[in-house]
Amino acid sequence: MIIDYAFIWAGIIAFAVLTYVVLDGFDLGVGILFPFGRSESDRDLMMNSVAPIWDGNETWLVLGGGGLFAVFPLAYAVVMPALYMPIILMLLALVFRGVAFEYRWRTRRWKSVWDIAFCGGSTLAALMQGIALGALVQGIKVVDRAYGGGWWDWLTPFSLLTGGAVVVGYALLGATWLNMKLDGPVQAQMRGYARPLAIATLAAIGVVSVLTPLQDVVYFQRWFNLPGSLFSVIMPGLLALTTWKLFTGLRDRRDVTPFLSALSLFGISFVGIGISFYPHIVPPDLTIWQAAAPESSLKFTLVGAAVLVPLILAYTAYAYWVFRGKIDPDQGYH
Repeated sequence: MIIDYAFIWAGIIAFAVLTYVVLDGFDLGVGILFPFGRSESDRDLMMNSVAPIWDGNETWLVLGGGGLFAVFPLAYAVVMPALYMPIILMLLALVFRGVAFEYRWRTRRWKSVWDIAFCGGSTLAALMQGIALGALVQGIKVVDRAYGGGWWDWLTPFSLLTGGAVVVGYALLGATWLNMKLDGPVQAQMRGYARPLAIATLAAIGVVSVLTPLQDVVYFQRWFNLPGSLFSVIMPGLLALTTWKLFTGLRDRRDVTPFLSALSLFGISFVGIGISFYPHIVPPDLTIWQAAAPESSLKFTLVGAAVLVPLILAYTAYAYWVFRGKIDPDQGYH
């Protein structure tokens, strides 16, 4: 029996990235919506809703990036120069945002500064993640197994579109998370925000879905030639079902259903990107097998992943279980 270790590792990294997006997406969304809190106490509640779990969510970003470096070094060596600016800006934004969690509660004079850092860092991180995604989708030029493009190739109308789409989508995740975790006026406010944010997110998904097959002829062939054309029917169907669950959940004032539906929108979109990419890890030139490390390295690191990934999953599940339920405004987490 032949085991395809490169394929297994591609699945692990894809899982880590998706988990990061759905988990850190909603707490970045809370930061994006933070200025819309109507009072300081409302903003305190919004921040407290993610304070116990935000740093654990970013563990998956480290796993995805570290895994790419360890097992797909050629992909890492190509992607980093191509996306150096958006990645650095994203990391700096996450740093300022993380510091804001700690310092905001320790000062009165500078509290407004850390409020701006929390909101600005969340928004900039989401924007840069979307821009990096768009730049990857539109393709990275590879010459002699190295990045062959220019310094500003990542900045295009398509990448700006995907950047804006991610910001709006994360805001939707944040609104549905706050709807699930809070009661009273803040919950009603965020439930009201969720409807237009859902419409905007769906519109962005539609536009990006139409434009993606036009970025490269290979994408077009995967979606509109058999058997890939079957996905052109299945994926919109799943999207329509999830959309119906989202809006009916908001209409019926449910707590959990809108949040799970919003997460599902991201999951479906992620699968759609995977359909466009596979088997490339750096489209349109590098496949997962071309970019993979030697098989001995893949085997060795897979042993560590077999231990590490379940531990991270267990820790994450335990943290969410401990801080389950609604937030008590009189107690909080800080």
